[in-house]
Amino acid sequence: MDAETARERLLDAAATLFNERGVQAVGMDAIRGASGVSLKRAYQLFPSKTDLVEAVLRRRDLEVRSDIAALTATRESPAERVLALFDHLHHWFGQPDFRGCVFINSFGEMGGTSAGVADIARAHKEAVRDRLGELVTEAGGSSVLAAQIAMLADGAMVSAAMTGSAEPARQAKEAARVLLHSGALGG
Repeated sequence: MDAETARERLLDAAATLFNERGVQAVGMDAIRGASGVSLKRAYQLFPSKTDLVEAVLRRRDLEVRSDIAALTATRESPAERVLALFDHLHHWFGQPDFRGCVFINSFGEMGGTSAGVADIARAHKEAVRDRLGELVTEAGGSSVLAAQIAMLADGAMVSAAMTGSAEPARQAKEAARVLLHSGALGG
C-alpha cells in the first residue's frame, strides 16, 4: 500500500474512532486495526497520536469550509445564506453517527495539554466565524451580530450532542432569524 493510501486509511479510521469514542479513549493499536495499516507504517506517517489528531482536524477543517461554501452558494438572499448554516446543522445532527463537533470535543479533551490541537480548533472556529461575519455583513448586519449567530451555532452543536436531537439546530435557526430581522442589524 502506498503512503497516500495508508495516510487516508489512517485518517478515516481515526476520524471514525475519535467520533465514536473520543480521542483519549482510542489508542494507536485500535486505529491500526480499523485502518489495516501496520503500526510501523502508522508511526512513519504520524510520529505521534497527537500528530494524527492534528491531521484529522486539519482535514475536517477543509471539509467544513468546503461544505459551507457549497451550501451558502445555493441560497439567493444574504439572510438565507446565513440561515442555511442551520439547515446544514439540522441535517448533520440527524445523522446516526453524530456525536458533536470534533473541534469542540478535541479541544475539550486535549486543548489543555496540546497546543497544536488547541490552535487548530481555535483557528477553525475563527475561520467559520469570519465566514459567517462576511455573510452577516452581506445581509446588513454587524460583526457583533455575526458573533452572536456563531455562538448560536456552537451552542446548537453542544446541545444536539448532549440531547441526541437535531432540534437545537431549528431552535438556533429561529433565534438567528429573529436577530437578523431585528434591530441587531447594523448594530
